[in-house]
Amino acid sequence: MQIEEGVIVSGKVTGLTDFGAFVELEGGKTGMIHISEVAPNYVKDIKEHLTVGQEVKAKVLTVSPEGKISLSIKKLSDRPAERTPRQPQPQQQRPQRPRPERRPAPNVWNGQKSEAPVSSEKPSLEDMIASFKKQSEEKQTALKRVDSKRGSMGYSRRGK
Repeated sequence: MQIEEGVIVSGKVTGLTDFGAFVELEGGKTGMIHISEVAPNYVKDIKEHLTVGQEVKAKVLTVSPEGKISLSIKKLSDRPAERTPRQPQPQQQRPQRPRPERRPAPNVWNGQKSEAPVSSEKPSLEDMIASFKKQSEEKQTALKRVDSKRGSMGYSRRGK
């Protein structure tokens, strides 16, 4: 019998490995069934599906120029692989803790208070800018005084 692609052959399982099974075919030739071609569903352990000495029928997938014969039991059946839809895992519910009552953020302004009288009117943009410039200049002069007391002119240069 000529072994060609697509032909259904029968043989005896001669060996099992982690990756597949070797089958002795008619005429003394040997073919291999890859583990992914044993059954339509996922096969973790080939020994659950095949045993040494078992008679099997398989479809020839390929015949390489070197004479290697690739077989499939899965392709014998025309029905698609039976897939079971995954059920979503139920999320574990955490016990609900009562949320603490939100309190307003504490007032942590540590800057200087402006000397402007407090009024119910919002200050204009020009007034706010003038106040900002005044506070900024006061801080800059305070920093310069501290630097002059230390005798520093910025970053120190080592080695000079």
